[in-house]
Amino acid sequence: MISSVSVFLFWFFLATVFYAYLGYPILLLGVSQIFRKPVRRKPYEPKISVVISAFNEEKWIEQKLLNLLELSYPESRLEILVGSDGASDRTDAIVSKFRSTRIRFFRFVENFGKPHVLSALVREAGGEIVVFTDSRQELERGAIRALAANFQDPKVGCVSGELYFKASSAGSVGSVGGGMDAYWRYEKFLRKRESEIGSMLGATGAIYAIRKSLFPERLPADILVDDMYIPLAIISNGYRAIFESEACAYDRVSERSAEEFKRKVRTLAGNYQIFMHFPKLFIPFKSPIAWQLFSHKFLRLVVPFFLLGIFFLNLFLLSQPFYLFSFVLQVLFYSLAAYEAWQSQNCSSKKGIGYIPFMFCLLNYSALMAFIRFVKGKQKITWERAYA
Repeated sequence: MISSVSVFLFWFFLATVFYAYLGYPILLLGVSQIFRKPVRRKPYEPKISVVISAFNEEKWIEQKLLNLLELSYPESRLEILVGSDGASDRTDAIVSKFRSTRIRFFRFVENFGKPHVLSALVREAGGEIVVFTDSRQELERGAIRALAANFQDPKVGCVSGELYFKASSAGSVGSVGGGMDAYWRYEKFLRKRESEIGSMLGATGAIYAIRKSLFPERLPADILVDDMYIPLAIISNGYRAIFESEACAYDRVSERSAEEFKRKVRTLAGNYQIFMHFPKLFIPFKSPIAWQLFSHKFLRLVVPFFLLGIFFLNLFLLSQPFYLFSFVLQVLFYSLAAYEAWQSQNCSSKKGIGYIPFMFCLLNYSALMAFIRFVKGKQKITWERAYA
């Protein structure tokens, strides 16, 4: 009896893991070839407000503002709103020295958190389209134009740009950077396909735009992932959230697993919050994204528990040759990940053969810790710096 139950659960867990990471992308690709919903893109120059919530960004904010001022978009149609969220470094002084009339600076004495600052800035925004971006990333000159063209389609309410990673310093990309790059390319593949059949599930925080009229009346003060909450709120109102590959932003890739781990735990803990806010989006046939939300987001959070189940259930089945072989494969997989983790901690600049197992394990361990963080209620909405 124990053996038959163990076998069933082993294969159920294994099938779910494979579906989450391989089956869903394959099915999504097939569906996107048959049920594609094109977007009516046309050149469009609406009044645009770019908003930045900044906390202790002295390292990046000057270059960011220079980048925004050089974008290929009519000066009279573009304003930049910067909100300093209780910054304690030179951020305020750096922003204040800019004399451009296109830059509007708002200083918050306390560190209220990003949701509060974004809500305040959007209320002050004069544009019909609001573009959200962070201090660290550089936007391509034509990025704003590429985003704006999609809003000629009245069904489009949110548009996400595409983020590219580059090495943080000269030299080759190591295991963390290589793994992150591979994961991000995989994630962008899913977002593009989801966009083609209706809507993607979350935007790229580095660059995304919405119709100001669709900004949530009340952005929850405790929300951790605004770039998922806002698009889902817009989808809930009957609009599309789509992906625009011509609107590019560039960021440096972290080579420290601790940085990536911290960022990912925060993001995944935020996903649990999102599920609590939008339960109706999981209802099949009533939600336009129920299948995508379940397969792409929910199962990602379940997979680490199933991986643990597969490993320990396998111990009850070692008397059978196949399961002995599967156990050995698991041990080898996790050993490669552990070795790559050790390499990354020792500042290796080379990408070894274990960088994909390492990143896979890092992401799933992050999901496990995110669950613990969510259950404990430790959701800090004031700024936590993942990148130095």
